[in-house]
Amino acid sequence: MAHGALSVANLLSVITAQTITGLFGASLNNMDNLSLCLKDVKEAGAYRLNCRLDELYAAVAGAGYVLFEIDLAEIEGKETFIAAIAQVVHAPDWFGSNWDALADTLSDFSWQPAFGYVLLLRNDNGTLGMTAEDHNIVMEIFVETIAFWKSQDKPFWVFFC
Repeated sequence: MAHGALSVANLLSVITAQTITGLFGASLNNMDNLSLCLKDVKEAGAYRLNCRLDELYAAVAGAGYVLFEIDLAEIEGKETFIAAIAQVVHAPDWFGSNWDALADTLSDFSWQPAFGYVLLLRNDNGTLGMTAEDHNIVMEIFVETIAFWKSQDKPFWVFFC
């Protein structure tokens, strides 16, 4: 599917239809339970974070996953967003600094093998620091990335906070 082919409504319904409360609600104070929830490939997706960061950090470590954390406070557009992700995932030399390269990189962590992956986007203002069009493209890339990793039986989570 070409980037930009999904409508904003479709992308938002994919993300808002999933709620983190059931997975990471107050009933799951135990880090072992949180780690187990992260391992559920079927539930992997894009969520608004509803637990403390230290709880997420501990759960990610307990699950044996790689955490990629980006502070969006300084992001001002597509270029800085892509550069921030490239830096945090330690993108290889072939990284092209465009949407296709971002999609390819998020679907190939051969240089960073793990049981699963978590992308934590902190200080999200709802736009990820980008125009509406670029925001829609990156959300589509996230949806495609999550689907790809599910097809590999490996969870890929995106958390916004």
